[in-house]
Order: sequence, then C-alpha cells, then structure tokens
Amino acid sequence: MQIHRDWTGLPAGARGASVAMGNFDGIHLGHRAVIEAARQTGAPLGIVTFEPHPRQFFAPDAPPFRLMNSESRANRLARLGVEQLYELPFGAVLAGLSPEAFARDVLVGGLGVSHVTVGADFVFGKDRAGNVATLRDLGGQLGFGVTAVPLVGTGGQHYSSTAIRQALTEGRPRDAERMLGHLHRIEGEVIHGNKRGREFGWPTANMRMDDLHLPRLGVYAVVVDVLTGPDKLSCQGVASLGVRPMFGRNAPNLEVHLFDFNGDLYGQHLSVGLVEFLRDEAKFDSVQVLIDQIAADAEQARAVLAGA
Repeated sequence: MQIHRDWTGLPAGARGASVAMGNFDGIHLGHRAVIEAARQTGAPLGIVTFEPHPRQFFAPDAPPFRLMNSESRANRLARLGVEQLYELPFGAVLAGLSPEAFARDVLVGGLGVSHVTVGADFVFGKDRAGNVATLRDLGGQLGFGVTAVPLVGTGGQHYSSTAIRQALTEGRPRDAERMLGHLHRIEGEVIHGNKRGREFGWPTANMRMDDLHLPRLGVYAVVVDVLTGPDKLSCQGVASLGVRPMFGRNAPNLEVHLFDFNGDLYGQHLSVGLVEFLRDEAKFDSVQVLIDQIAADAEQARAVLAGA
C-alpha cells in the first residue's frame, strides 16, 4: 500500500483510484461496507481520509476520542487490500474549502479520482455544507462517479465509532468486536518503563495511550502481534491499562505481559487486541499482594483465551 500525505504532486500511478472517503476511525463494519463498495468499480482501491481527525482540529482541547492512531489505521487498511491511502493533512486550508472547491481541487485536480464511495450520512466542505446529493452533483459536473452506501447495523442501531467507544468505556470489548468486525487493537512502539514488572517476575512491554480513547481501566486478556524486529510473532498475554495506583498517579499506559516470551521488545511495534475485561484497576496493600494478583490475572487470562 502506498501512503500519500498531500493531494498535490502525486505520481501518475497514484491517480485514477476508486476511493472510499471518510474518517474511518476504528474501521468498523459500516466502514468496511463503504470500502467494499469502492472495491467493486474495478479501479485501484484507494482511501481518502484525514490526519489529524477533523474533530481534533476543531476541538483541540477535547478529551482523546480516537479508536486508532494513524499507524493502526494504515495497518488495518493494508490488510484489507487498499492500494492507495491518501492521508490528507487536515488544517485551516482543508477546513476552509467549500464543497465545490474540495471536489474540484482535491478530488479531481489533486487525486484524479475515478469514483467516490461514501456512507449515506457523509458531509463535507466548509461548515459541513456538502452532503451526498452535493457530491453526486459535483461528480456529474467534474467527471467522477459517486456511490452512497446505506448505514449498516443490527437491532435497529447503526454501527458507529461512538457506540464502540461506549462499549470500550464500559469494559465490553467483545461488544466492540461485534461492531468492528475485529478486535479493538492498540498499536504502537514499546517504550522504556520503570521495569517493576521485570523485578516482580512479570516483565511487561509498555505502550503509550497518547491521543487515544481510553477503554475502561483495568486488566484484560489480550492477543499480541509483534509487528517489527527479529521476534515477529503472534501470542497471547495479559495486559494492565491504567495509571499504576500502587506507585503514585501516572499518565495512563498499557503494560502487556506476553505469555512464554523472553525477548527484548524495546523500540518494536506491537498490536494488542483486547479480548476480555478481567477486573478493574486497584491499589493493593502490599507488593506481594500485587504479585499474587498478577499471577491470578495471568491464570484467568490463559483460561479465557483457551476458550476464546
């Protein structure tokens, strides 16, 4: 998959794609329907999305809400067979474009799209002035096709990033998985921590949660893919998501213990899938009680994953 971070100066081979357009936060089953519809035109499959998420630009002080960082989104899209990812820089320039200017200058002049597929509720352009009908009219004028995909859901409710965030906030990763069509995954680089886990006999790989929506704090049964380095593998584990209350209040991070693994993961990138919430984060009376609880958590996680 080729990734482009601007809409100007693209090579000829990057133009002419059939694109699915949207924010694609989480890439849930509704997003998948839009992507699959874009694939059906026969042209190279592309994605038009934005970085940062427009909501981050318009409300920079809002609490973190993203289900995926750009790395995780790109990894998921590559697995879906996307050939061209147009990750457009969202700022004052894009925010100020009218629907007409966006279609003319970005979609046609910049990307040279052959077809655009969106969800039925898609809006775009300055002040969200454009909708599906606007896009169809512009496509007719400028020479690209348009497909609007009905919203997807079950039980009378549409799949949405909002509903997935709510499920994760409440510690329901399996419900989130049903809407996503895949496990909710946290991806990123393994950073150096305080190495207390190693001292306790439970070494962990630490990952930041910067700018990501926080699922319910606590302990999870997880599956882990090591994406880079000499030890690329898939394995199971147990993870603690929280602020480590035994040792003062800290910024939230994810600490993952990989079962039956002894390698060095510093600087490597992991993909951690949340399978089941086991318990809330807690402060224990002593370090030994904490160690005993970690052992119990690991045993419970193994049992959960054996039947997952």
